[in-house]
Amino acid sequence: MLKDIDPLLRGELLKALDELGHGEEVALVDRNFPAYGVGVQVVDLGEVNCDRASKALFSVLPLDEFGDSPIIRMGIDGQPRVTNGAHDSVRENANASMGKDWQWVEVPRIEFYSRIREVRLVIRCLEDAPYACFIFRKGIV
Repeated sequence: MLKDIDPLLRGELLKALDELGHGEEVALVDRNFPAYGVGVQVVDLGEVNCDRASKALFSVLPLDEFGDSPIIRMGIDGQPRVTNGAHDSVRENANASMGKDWQWVEVPRIEFYSRIREVRLVIRCLEDAPYACFIFRKGIV
């Protein structure tokens, strides 16, 4: 155990996050997303939801303050700009971690499947809310 490090952030995840450079991206996906088909490293967090996973993640991951919003989410089919509880809690956690009020960049589900292939790391949790998939752009300390 490390002092002041969330125990959800195991060594392999901390190493992978540390190796990300400024502007590179990490995804947080739900139980339904085909994480292992993306073609990049997957860290499976097990039985935690997106709220818990994002709190741990944002405790160590700075978000990119340059350019468009560094928080991207999968859009809900047929319901643009509609969010669910998982979306709302992840955005609140991202904003609280940086003291900002970023809005989502919403990517339609089918486009999200292509877009996620650009990330360097996928973090999978067992969130059961639909469309609870996100991409975050790493910033600088």
